[in-house]
Amino acid sequence: MPEERDGRGLLRLILAGDRPGLWAYLRGHSSQVLLWLIMLGAAGGILAGAFGGPAWRSLDWVGDMFLNALKMLLAPLILAAVVSGVTGLGDLRRLGRFGPLAVLYYACTTGIAVLLGLLLVNLIQPGVGAGAASAMLPEGAAAIGEQGLSYIARQLVHPSLVDAAARNLMAPLILFSILLACALLAIGKESRPAVDAFQSLNKAMMQIVQWIMWLAPIGIFSLVAARLAEAGGQENILRELRGLLSYSLTVLLGLGIHFCLLSGLLLLIARRGADYLGKLMEALVTAFGTASSAATLPITIRCAEIAGVDQRSTRFILPLGATVNMDGTALYEAVAVMFIAQSYGIELGIGAQVVVFLTATLAAVGAAGIPQAGLTTMVIVLTAVGLPLEGIGLILAVDWLLDRFRTTVNVWGDAVGCAILARFLPRDPAPPK
Repeated sequence: MPEERDGRGLLRLILAGDRPGLWAYLRGHSSQVLLWLIMLGAAGGILAGAFGGPAWRSLDWVGDMFLNALKMLLAPLILAAVVSGVTGLGDLRRLGRFGPLAVLYYACTTGIAVLLGLLLVNLIQPGVGAGAASAMLPEGAAAIGEQGLSYIARQLVHPSLVDAAARNLMAPLILFSILLACALLAIGKESRPAVDAFQSLNKAMMQIVQWIMWLAPIGIFSLVAARLAEAGGQENILRELRGLLSYSLTVLLGLGIHFCLLSGLLLLIARRGADYLGKLMEALVTAFGTASSAATLPITIRCAEIAGVDQRSTRFILPLGATVNMDGTALYEAVAVMFIAQSYGIELGIGAQVVVFLTATLAAVGAAGIPQAGLTTMVIVLTAVGLPLEGIGLILAVDWLLDRFRTTVNVWGDAVGCAILARFLPRDPAPPK
């Protein structure tokens, strides 16, 4: 029936008690129904956590189970998606052109994010008059600061892929998957059974993702409600925000502007706009709820493919982007480091800010796609310009909230890059001969 194509048709089916028609509608519009349920879960979690009191803390195990279910899929999903995506290019020479182009694009957008953050923090100067504070550093952060950028380089190669998967280190998994795919392309037609197996595995993993996503409304409700309840309800949340209002607004303004810049690039190069944003909304809401771009990766791949992006791009570019493209994290680290310097009354000149630009960009690449991972890599940037590590205590009170916004921008940046880079894919992929 034509009227069943929109919300009014759904309402008529409910009022009429037409169960077969209702189930048919839900099956045909499962993505839209799931998106509304996820948004209701996030909104309900905000209300419950802010107004319901500390009792909602007991729900954190439900949210943890949802997160763990997504993270459980990461290792096999990345392996299957990257191998099938790279072998889908059909020729090592094509990968040689496409891979560097993807890295160059992500490097440019990350650099733009850092520059935007530095510009805003210098104009607004949120740290002037804020005063210094101290707090406990994240576990292991000081040791990472002593290692510096070598910490990032060492993450590329790991002695155990199983251990890397257990610790949410995606870079070694992606590097191994790319090498394996290149090896399969190199040996020619003998690799066909293995390539078919990885493609079948990838389809199976996406089917599991689709099943797990029906738990997302409950999982996201639990995560948001438990975290807000832990923060102490609406009064403590508002107190934290008032205390760091200028800093928080600077970060949020930068993230908002960068979100719009990415959307402009999407419209200009990929000729896609609100339709693509609508198809990716499920992934963006999940990113906000989980504060983890790694956990959101399976949903991002699924949404991008529903939006019609070439699977060769979604399977290769999105896992790569989830590792090396952290626009929101890079912007946040630049703003946070400058805020800490201003709070201590330390003036960072052009040379020091160039160091902040370089180290914030590289540290964002090394940040794991897990909640508040940027706090740990920020130590690298602080160490590079000689700022006290204790300054992290200035921003800990609101970092949990800002983390959700920057994760959303990270995921949107991955999705935009996937759609843009898909336009540069070879048009005639050939299977391994």
